[in-house]
Amino acid sequence: MFEGLIQFGQSIAHFSQPMVIALALLASLVGVIIGALPGLTATMGLALMTTLTIKLPSDQALLILICTYVGAIYGGSRSAILLNIPGTPASAAACLDGYALARQGLAGRAMGIATTGSVMGTLIGMVFLAGFTPVLGGLALKFGAYEFFWLALFGVLIAGTLTGDDPLKGWLAGVAGLFVATIGQEPQYAYERYSFGVRDLAGGIQLVPALVGAFGFAELLTAMRKHRPPVKINPFDTVIPRLSDVARHWRTILRSGLIGTGVGIVPGVGEDVAAWSSYAAAKRASKEPEMFGKGSIDGLMAAETGDNACVPGAVIPVLTLAVPGSAPAAVLMAAMIIHGVRPGPMIMLENPRFVYDVVAMMLFATIGILIYGLVLTKALVQVLRVPQPLIVPIIFVLCAVGSFAISGRMFDVWVMLAFGIVGYALRQWGYPMAPLVLGIVLGDLLEKNLRRALVLSDGDLTPFFTRPISGALAAMVIGSVAWKVWSLQRERQRARDQAA
Repeated sequence: MFEGLIQFGQSIAHFSQPMVIALALLASLVGVIIGALPGLTATMGLALMTTLTIKLPSDQALLILICTYVGAIYGGSRSAILLNIPGTPASAAACLDGYALARQGLAGRAMGIATTGSVMGTLIGMVFLAGFTPVLGGLALKFGAYEFFWLALFGVLIAGTLTGDDPLKGWLAGVAGLFVATIGQEPQYAYERYSFGVRDLAGGIQLVPALVGAFGFAELLTAMRKHRPPVKINPFDTVIPRLSDVARHWRTILRSGLIGTGVGIVPGVGEDVAAWSSYAAAKRASKEPEMFGKGSIDGLMAAETGDNACVPGAVIPVLTLAVPGSAPAAVLMAAMIIHGVRPGPMIMLENPRFVYDVVAMMLFATIGILIYGLVLTKALVQVLRVPQPLIVPIIFVLCAVGSFAISGRMFDVWVMLAFGIVGYALRQWGYPMAPLVLGIVLGDLLEKNLRRALVLSDGDLTPFFTRPISGALAAMVIGSVAWKVWSLQRERQRARDQAA
């Protein structure tokens, strides 16, 4: 523990340079603006910022991305409270009580509560990121090819189960992502698959253009379909949080921080599930559950603490297992790989201080959102007045330029456009995007470890089920599918009985 504190201090000192601090504050500001503008998401912001920071040194680029990530999740609460429009999916739970408080003339207090919850949630998650990552990293060293195969499959499966309303659609989206990951030359013999004679496809689908399309261009198409009229911002008073709110709701803060971090560790689930889970737990534990949805301080605090605690929680499996805990974390993991950082079990041996570098980046991001939440809120909410026709072409240009800048290929721009159109169509049909992205990210991990495991066992499937950790993961995968299928059948039977 003492050695960890020393490394954390070294990381703080490394980033405590005026230029680096300015970059952190600027990136946090960009994140808050992205989160506050309805139709722009944290995943979209990270995908765009990844393309714009491709030429920067790795530590500065990752600092910008993490500050953007934290700022975007926090920024969504601004439009949720003032307009009843969640800036990001993670802020949907904050609409229930935040907007109700705003209508009661307490918008300033609501934003102060949201700031407090966001800061405290991120700090709680950071503690677990610093303390739990080395432990999980040590456990991950016991993982072999068999375990990583099941882990990748479990990540896609659980993302499909817990995101969206229909688990079958989630699983289909995950399988589609796994298929996209197989396009190009296979890793062992470089045999071309699904390239159809197109030389550009032989190299496979690049992750960043696909993500920019699925979360950037598709979001723009959705926003263009749902025209946003000029907004009327509710007036608000001081946004300085009350100490009484913090003291009175400390149990909610702690509970939601733990729930948010735990949800973040689960592969592919994300901040919106963390917010709703924390909100539901707070409602069950509250002495006034009837106030939830009508202006409950407890409900708003729980939602904002939970979704922000999920951010460092989602980074834990990225660093230890190379499995992203959320869609934005998948983009962050791709950026780490682009910048020469190899996340996974070996990171604690090859670059142990990097974990504390990430914690230090989270700390600077938290300071940034605290400053903007307390000092610049009245100025920042004016971005909600920016007309949509002005935002859309700017974001589209950034999507196109960013996709081209990765490898200097026009083909990547076409990939971005194709994934944007497909992502938009899937959204209209009710298919979630998180399993699709996780399938693309984890497809390579799944295939390589399946091949490696079959080579080690000479084609025998028995070790997939007889090794202790592999067997436990296999049981989780099979049990999750069986339980969900049984639940769906029971719901359908209940619907038939009610209809009869």
